[in-house]
Amino acid sequence: MFRLVSLNLNGIRSAATKGVIPWTEGLAADCMGVQELKAQKPDIAGKFEQIAGLQGHFHCAEKKGYSGVGLYTRHEPSDVIVGLGAHDPSGEFDPEGRYVELRFDKPGRKLSIISCYFPSGSSSEERQAAKFRFLDIIEPHLARLRGEREFILIGDVNIAHKEADLKNWKGNLKNSGFLPEERAWMTKLLDPAQGGLVDVYRTLHPDTTDACYTWWSNRGQARAKNVGWRIDYHLATPGLAATARTASVYKDSWFSDHAPLTVDYDFTL
Repeated sequence: MFRLVSLNLNGIRSAATKGVIPWTEGLAADCMGVQELKAQKPDIAGKFEQIAGLQGHFHCAEKKGYSGVGLYTRHEPSDVIVGLGAHDPSGEFDPEGRYVELRFDKPGRKLSIISCYFPSGSSSEERQAAKFRFLDIIEPHLARLRGEREFILIGDVNIAHKEADLKNWKGNLKNSGFLPEERAWMTKLLDPAQGGLVDVYRTLHPDTTDACYTWWSNRGQARAKNVGWRIDYHLATPGLAATARTASVYKDSWFSDHAPLTVDYDFTL
């Protein structure tokens, strides 16, 4: 069994003060992808390189206190890919620290785990435009990757795909994260004849339920009222998705404005 976790930390130092490290120690995860580190390498050094016996690999943003992703693993990767590199031809997004990929290749098998933090467009029209540009480059990158290897992308996608994925869908039809263009992009990504990826949580939990939410606004008692959004995903190639056995959102403790999403897969590295 392979236990894989995704969690937007909203600041690794902040999450540490709220008990994320003891929780991780009891989780027995094989890999954990984290997003929104809000830390640079000097902030991580000596404190967060390893958690619960898992070795961390990071893509930090150049801007202090902003973005950043990481992948913690119990298994030694055959390669570590930090950033999109040539797949971000404008060079716009790698300075924001949005992509880290661990490869676990063996003869006859190529497999990757990716931690990715999609931009939010909620702060301004300019950031929404940047979000659309990111979608335009990540889609062909994932298509190329799918042609080469099996993978699971975990992370904060900042898109609620369908009405079942947020509480107040009617009130958010014109808001970033639930725009028709964003939802259409997700639909294409999950179409077997196009993007070909699988939304693992929704495959295991097809029924509409507010247990699926992974993020809550800090405004208006959203968490207390469970007015949430499902914007954190495991997006997998079909072969790996078929091995998923259980998926759960952990809400007993709060380390962030997001909740951890854990999936157990029936494979080993």
